[in-house]
Amino acid sequence: MKIDRLLAMTVLLLNRGRISAKELADRFEVSTKTIYRDMDTLSQSGIPVLAHQGTTGGFEIMEQYTLSRHYLTLAEISSLIAAVKGIGTALDDATYAGLHEKVRALLHKSDKLQNDHLGDSLVFDLNPWGQGPAARDKVNLFKKAIEETRMAELSYINMNGTETERVIEPYALILKGNIWYLQAYCTLREQFRVFRLSRIQKLNLLLERFERRETPSLDGYAWDVEWSKNADTIVTLIFQPQVRHRVGDAFHPDQVTVLADGSLRVEGKHTLDDWFYGMLLSYGDQVKVEQPQALVEEIIMRAQNIVNRYKN
Repeated sequence: MKIDRLLAMTVLLLNRGRISAKELADRFEVSTKTIYRDMDTLSQSGIPVLAHQGTTGGFEIMEQYTLSRHYLTLAEISSLIAAVKGIGTALDDATYAGLHEKVRALLHKSDKLQNDHLGDSLVFDLNPWGQGPAARDKVNLFKKAIEETRMAELSYINMNGTETERVIEPYALILKGNIWYLQAYCTLREQFRVFRLSRIQKLNLLLERFERRETPSLDGYAWDVEWSKNADTIVTLIFQPQVRHRVGDAFHPDQVTVLADGSLRVEGKHTLDDWFYGMLLSYGDQVKVEQPQALVEEIIMRAQNIVNRYKN
């Protein structure tokens, strides 16, 4: 609908600044003539749209202009409330309690009644079940360090089990799934690193402050294959029906085939490392490795080592 396109254009121009007619036309899949008509419509409705000519030209909205809260629907405000409440579950920060009240204030009285009647249809709880206060304490401590640009010293255990003492400059907290990470400049390695908070053993904020460096972008932050020393290997596993729920949590559906007897075959590429071995052993006798043979032998050896621990 045209009204939806006009509102979307207004929001885009407010967030992005100057945008060319061609870019707008491509984004909204209309002609440039339609874009010019839309800009005229916005101007006539009281939105101060400025047009600039030349190779760097385009449309933009005057800097002082902001959207009224009435442009937000009840569903959109409810989503904002859920998101703010979710952040509050992970951070012990009164700021988010106040923000929650401010977002709720965007609702009209009738909307509040409707929202309360519907209840929480969308819940973001970023604090996993069974997790104690230790993770939240680390998050809050690093949040304080980032805001005050204070250096920190810590003891960190890497993926190989080696513990090292580090002095870092903390820059950003990252929540991936339900696991917290910290992007920081490591003075030991003299480069930016990502630390998993659960592997930080000792932590102390220093009085020493740091000058912020240019940081690597966090956009599209993803697993880097170079973080693992082992290449991926094609693995075939057979799981008993009793652990079907766990298989669904751990493996991509494309890798899972349900067999005639109810067991599950999982076939795909995986990195054979300590984490993967431990994960398989956690299934006990509910899983059998079919291939590769090297993985079969590794699991047998580790299982035998467990038995030997109880013989001595």
